[in-house]
Amino acid sequence: MSTFFVRIALLSVGLTVSSCAYYDPAGSTFDNNDIELAVANAAKMVCTCKFVMEMDDQFCADWVRASPDVARYSYDPIAKTVEASAFVTWVAHAHYIDERRGCVLE
Repeated sequence: MSTFFVRIALLSVGLTVSSCAYYDPAGSTFDNNDIELAVANAAKMVCTCKFVMEMDDQFCADWVRASPDVARYSYDPIAKTVEASAFVTWVAHAHYIDERRGCVLE
């Protein structure tokens, strides 16, 4: 009989907690989608790999690769900037500031 009351108590707590959940009738949306995040991450990570860690191209290509591998990037070693893109629509830029601050997204 006591397990019955424990189950009822747990069910009551679960229903109470779930009733406090936020409901958005328009649907929850995010400002950034997965592709935008992958492109921004690629720009920042390539910049860090090339200009902070000073690694070679092959190491950086392996280190930055995501799954799925949608982001393409190019970098300018003189200006110490990186541009990453995916499907021509999504683009992100990162640049090296200094030894203390490293790379930042623009």
